Amino acid sequence: MTDKLLQVRNLHGWYGKSHVLQGLDFDVQHGETVALLGRNGVGKTTTMKALTGLLRRREGDVSFDGRATSGLPVHALAAMGLSLVPEDRGIFSTLTVEENLRLAARKGARWTVREVFSMFPAIERRRKNIGGKLSGGEQQLLSIGRALVTGPKLLLLDEPTEGLAPIIVDRLVELIIELKRAGLSILLVEQSIDVCLALADRLLVLDHGQIVWRGTGPELLAAEEVRNTYITLETA
Repeated sequence: MTDKLLQVRNLHGWYGKSHVLQGLDFDVQHGETVALLGRNGVGKTTTMKALTGLLRRREGDVSFDGRATSGLPVHALAAMGLSLVPEDRGIFSTLTVEENLRLAARKGARWTVREVFSMFPAIERRRKNIGGKLSGGEQQLLSIGRALVTGPKLLLLDEPTEGLAPIIVDRLVELIIELKRAGLSILLVEQSIDVCLALADRLLVLDHGQIVWRGTGPELLAAEEVRNTYITLETA
């Protein structure tokens, strides 16, 4: 078995006539966390959509867990173990917390609803509340919990800390570190350098739909020109 869980080669993507992704090449290994950084509008979220079948027009070669994914529908990719936590969280606002989780749960998944409640006591206390009444932080935890009960092999997190208070961001980072320790592979889109440094094994910087830099956290800290040129400097 190859160490590479996800392999992306020459990935292109379009919104209408707008050529957003322009030849991305990267991998995610088993148990690894890779972060995509860059300013708004450079193609980070579009990359997530392309990988999960949500982008209508896409070209290039993508393989996941040894299988080519081109042409597969969204539900087939999810069944293979690709699980996206979208930027808008995407929970069912009229269903309760418990209903959101049980609706997504798959038999044989590594994380059960009970285990998610154990990991996220903040949402267990709200298990009978409807999703639309939760705070932003609680909704994010629910969205991650819902992804976990599907049995992911690769968790895709799109801007998980956006709009959250610093104390909630710190707790969320702790939870993601727990998932890393459990061996879950993660592809992270995030603008906070601090969050990326805390979580990522490798970092990829995007600009105009291309990867313009790749390396480790210490290497990024040393690359001042890269940070100043391509990354919005925000802290968690």
